[in-house]
Amino acid sequence: MAREAALRVKAAPAGLQIARARDGDPQALEALNASLAALSAIERIAFAFEQLPGAHILSSSFGAQAAVALHVTTQISPDVPVVLVDTGYLFPETYRFVDELTLRLKLNLHVAHPAVSAAWIEARHGRLWESGLDGLDHYGRIVKSEPMQRKLDELGAGTWISGLRRVQSSSRAAAPFISMQDRRFKLHPLADWTDRDVGRYLEQHALPYHPLWEKGYVSIGDWHTTRSLAEAGSLEGTRFFGLKRECGLHGLDG
Repeated sequence: MAREAALRVKAAPAGLQIARARDGDPQALEALNASLAALSAIERIAFAFEQLPGAHILSSSFGAQAAVALHVTTQISPDVPVVLVDTGYLFPETYRFVDELTLRLKLNLHVAHPAVSAAWIEARHGRLWESGLDGLDHYGRIVKSEPMQRKLDELGAGTWISGLRRVQSSSRAAAPFISMQDRRFKLHPLADWTDRDVGRYLEQHALPYHPLWEKGYVSIGDWHTTRSLAEAGSLEGTRFFGLKRECGLHGLDG
């Protein structure tokens, strides 16, 4: 199946659009998105490895339904570098989930860390996540965005693949299949997948949800800014006390 997908997209007349998109042409990006909309998720990933510049990396927070993006991407490229940003504040269940999926899927895991430890960050800045929206934004920059950018640079990433989906939040509702972020191509091959699509894929391939899924956690990040759906009362409130949904990693507002 992976080989057939790769052969299908190899003939796609996208080379000129890719070059123009890389030079900042919005119409070229629009054309690429239109082409990708007609493909399946695995074909979009095959397209990336066939035609978009390398190195290719896949990022994962190892959240509630992370196994889908990890599994489908490694069907095309088993050795793709998988980047996890370890803030130092992940749930114990998340660390165990990382170990489980890394072993099961034979992931080529690369862990990005903040420049200094969590204890050192708190000594310098206090508990930033308790300091309102400005504190959350500052926290996101130093423990998530900056470590990710350093790792992308270290790996020489030309194309960044993410499992982001439009139905995950209002801030992601218009997420494109492909965009440019910091002079890199950013691919969201699952952008149009529904929760039902995800559940069906997990069941079909006997893949697990995050362990906290069964306890009502539908969006999982750091322990201090994550709430179960029952605790939060709404999906938007499950992260960052309802003040925001995005950590800044994906270049989205909200």
